[in-house]
Amino acid sequence: MGLLTTRLPDRLNRFVLRWATRRSLTYRVWFALGAIGISTALRFAVDDVLPTGFPFVTFFPAIILTAFFAGAAAGAGVAVVTGLISWYWFIEPTGSLGFSTPAMLALLFFVFIAITDILLIHLMTEALHRTAKAEARSSALAHARSLMFHELQHRVSNNISTLGALLRLQERRLVDPRARAALADARARLEVVARLQRRLHDPARQSVDIGDYIRGLAADTIEAMDAGTRIACRFELEPFRSEPDQAMPLGLVTSELLMNACEHGFAGGASGTILIRLSVAHGGALLVIEDDGAGLPEGFSNRASTSLGLSIARQFAEQIGGQLVVGARSGGGSRCELSFPVRRPGSAEAEPLTAA
Repeated sequence: MGLLTTRLPDRLNRFVLRWATRRSLTYRVWFALGAIGISTALRFAVDDVLPTGFPFVTFFPAIILTAFFAGAAAGAGVAVVTGLISWYWFIEPTGSLGFSTPAMLALLFFVFIAITDILLIHLMTEALHRTAKAEARSSALAHARSLMFHELQHRVSNNISTLGALLRLQERRLVDPRARAALADARARLEVVARLQRRLHDPARQSVDIGDYIRGLAADTIEAMDAGTRIACRFELEPFRSEPDQAMPLGLVTSELLMNACEHGFAGGASGTILIRLSVAHGGALLVIEDDGAGLPEGFSNRASTSLGLSIARQFAEQIGGQLVVGARSGGGSRCELSFPVRRPGSAEAEPLTAA
């Protein structure tokens, strides 16, 4: 019922605009003549059954319909002609255009009602036409804005990708392994950011399916690290939707943790598996990334670590109000936990979805 009441005004406006569109002179003339003929014939047909005092009963609808479907000028023409017809045939004394007091009062009443009807219909249709033009302009501006936004985001992503490609070329020319590793890290981060930009660049997007988002992001990150053939990803993700503003930093945290796992946990071309688990409950979420790689270095401290990747991940975790903890995994490898509050689109919390 609510949906019906929401759509009804729009449908009514479209109907009015469709039929109140300015027509050709020929159409207006023939419509007015038809309205005069039909209303006059009907008035003669019901003359014997109507009581005295209803000379205009069939003419008012003719005036209103003509003003609506053929314009105010045609409606005024119908009002003048039908007023004369009523005066001559249906107002005492009939058969003449007498100037008796009752006749003048009846005609003044007719003129007042006719002018009021025509004026109201004219103002209504003009307002609707202005509204339609304004909506058309707004729609055109919104479409142009959307195209410009898409083009801007596309160029940004391409520029980031170009920088990554330049870093890759420079990386191949370097001999110092530390310098090559630094450029490789920078290049991988740029490639991940470019892919994140493409995934979230839609201006009409109101929410992001975090489960699908993390799956795609993990594949992009593993590919950017050139580890797709030796590292497998497993997923245990509870689906929920969140705002794009939260999805971007969450994606950057996830990509940093995955890059750390690829770079340190599976260094030297080692192979293994990364498990990504996401659970949602009571307005909060827990993201866990485990790997069965080499594990953390001896004496590792979660708070004292100066790793660039972990520093970046902590900063983005703080941006979404989360807490990041990195530690050893039972059975070998490392385990990273990110707990954070999640937001439903348009509110402060996220609503968990039921998995299909």
